[in-house]
Parts: sequence; C-alpha cells; structure tokens
Amino acid sequence: MKQYPFLSLKDVNAPYREEIDNAIADVLDNGWYLNGKYNREVEQQLCRLSHADFAVTCSNGLDALRLIFKALKKLGRLHNGDEVIVQANTYIASVLAISDCGLQPILVDASTSTLNIDSSLVEAAITPLTKAIMPVHLYGSACWDANIADIAQRHNLIVVEDNAQAIGASAVCNGLNGNNITGNLGHAAAFSFYPTKNVGALGDAGAITTCDKMLADTIRALANYGSDRRYHNIHKGLNCRMDELQAAVVAIKLRHLNDITSRRRDNALSYSRFINNTVIEKPYHDPGSVWHQYVIRVKHGLRDAFRDYLSNNGVATDIHYATPPHRQPCYKEFAHLSLPATEKMASQYVSLPISEVLTSDDIRHISDVINSFVPKNQKSVNKS
Repeated sequence: MKQYPFLSLKDVNAPYREEIDNAIADVLDNGWYLNGKYNREVEQQLCRLSHADFAVTCSNGLDALRLIFKALKKLGRLHNGDEVIVQANTYIASVLAISDCGLQPILVDASTSTLNIDSSLVEAAITPLTKAIMPVHLYGSACWDANIADIAQRHNLIVVEDNAQAIGASAVCNGLNGNNITGNLGHAAAFSFYPTKNVGALGDAGAITTCDKMLADTIRALANYGSDRRYHNIHKGLNCRMDELQAAVVAIKLRHLNDITSRRRDNALSYSRFINNTVIEKPYHDPGSVWHQYVIRVKHGLRDAFRDYLSNNGVATDIHYATPPHRQPCYKEFAHLSLPATEKMASQYVSLPISEVLTSDDIRHISDVINSFVPKNQKSVNKS
C-alpha cells in the first residue's frame, strides 16, 4: 500500500537540494553569517512580490508580528491596553503577539464559508479602545474584502496582516495601498518561513513588509538590539535576526514560488473536482488562494472515524486547529466566549495532504480513498 504522509519535508526540499547545498557552501566560504547578501536578497524578493517599499527579515513569524506591534508602540501609534481585532480560529501565535505587546486581543468569530474572519461581525466588535485589526490569511486565502477595507478606513484602524500562511496570495479587492497582494494590503505584514510553510526554511525564519519607512526603520532597529548603527542603541531592543543559512534557503525557495503555488493550486483544484463523498464538505475554491492547507469539513461525530479510515488506507491527515485560542489554558480570560463557527471548525475540520510534491495521480488516489469512506451502520453513501 502506498503511503501518503501529511507532509514530507525531505521530499519538499529534495528538488532544491543542489541549490541549497551550494548556497550553504557559499555562506561557509564567505564567512558572513548574519545580515549578509542572502538576507538582502530575501528582502528584495519580498518587496517585488508584495509591491511593498520595505522588507525586514527576522527570526520567525511570531517575532515578525511582535516587532510590528512593538514598533507601532515606539512610534506612539499604539498604546498599552489598545484593542486589536483578530479572528478567533487562528493559530495561537496571532493572539500571543498581541497580548505579549500589552495590547488586548478581541476575538471575532470566523466564517464557515471562507474559514477566515466573518467580516460581517467586525464592526460590532469595535469600541473606543479599538485601534487595529489583524487579518489572518488562514490556510493560504486572503482575509480581506470590501467590508474589512471600508471598516478599517472609516474607523482609522491600523491593519497588521498575519501573512504566515498565504505568501503570494491575492484578495478579491485592493487593500489600503492600491493592490490586492497579501503582504501589502494594510500598514504592515508578517511572514513566516517555518519549514512547513509554502516557502519554508530549514528552521525558524520570518520577515516583515511595509510601505512605511519610519516603521521599517524602527522594526529593523528593534530586531537588532535596538541599534540603528553599531554600538548605538536607540531602543531597548531584541535579537530577532534571520541568519544567513536560513536566508539562503528562503531566497532559493522564493525563486521557485510561482511553481510551488501553481502545483498547490492544481492539487486543490483536483481535490475539489474528485471528492464527492456526501459526508464531506469541500472548501470554497478561492482562485487567489495559495493553498497552504486544503481543509474539509466532516459531518458531526465522524471525524475520528474518517481520519482512522484514511490512516488505515495510507493517507495521513492533520487538524488545524483542534483547540482554538479561547479554549487554551493560557487564555482563561476568553473561556466564556461563545464562538460557534470557530468551535465547529475545531471539532469537524480536517486538513488533507496538499504538498506540491504530490502528483495528480496521488490526489486522485487520495480522493478515491475519501470517496470510499462509509460510516459504520450506513450501507452506502450517496454521492453527487
């Protein structure tokens, strides 16, 4: 029986092995391990990709968000206790960055159609303390529509994108800077190059993009011990730099981003075409998505049996995310919240393998396994 792991990083990196080996050798040979040419290349590529004016590499995606909020506070644009609206079904890092900077996360429920924030609920969550909104481009799809854009402008909200999962994605409408590419829809955006991302390093790595020079300069200083030049510290900063080895790997992957995205889109389209089991609800097929995950809903009470069935037939799956932030022990202050869509996703949704190394035949076979799943005590499943 052929096995389909949820994600094999060895296989993902295999096509770039020679390029990576050569780049690592180059870093070792030139002896420049921080703030070198590969970091500069990553920043230049991110600016071209997102049409942003500035990019700053850093240590990871969480630090990218933290640096943005810390810089906004340094510049007097945010203050302790200010509220930041964020979707409730995100990975906890989105919320951690807000609370870590002395700001108050305001969790807004998600839409079961887009799997991103329900933009119809955003305005009701705004109070006099609301100063920012964090669209999280979850699973590869842009969390941005005309409603969010309008609300952000009317309420003068700072827009900080969590673009950890949607590098190169496009939104249905333009952002505040006149284009629809994630990473430049608002005032600043955070990227993650964690190994499992569409563009993954061989460890932790991240970046920030913005069109605001003052913000970019403040972020760059904060990430480098608060210094604007050697031994001159203008802020009480952090050490949040991306090393040259990781930058070299990220630079290589960014050169291949169009191909990576194209293959993931092909795989998602094939899933949407081939899966026809009526206990499964397929995701909305967003043409601008880069398909970091392909997330399906399994009818209530059947998820464990469905995952066991797929596992027994060689197909590994995952859950993103089984426990949402408001149900985590570290955020007991949110435990009283009723967020029905988020809780539904946590209990019923399953992520399928979607890696670019999967072929069309692989997707067809996985879909056949899915279509053959029949719940116990049910002789057949009606298929459309």
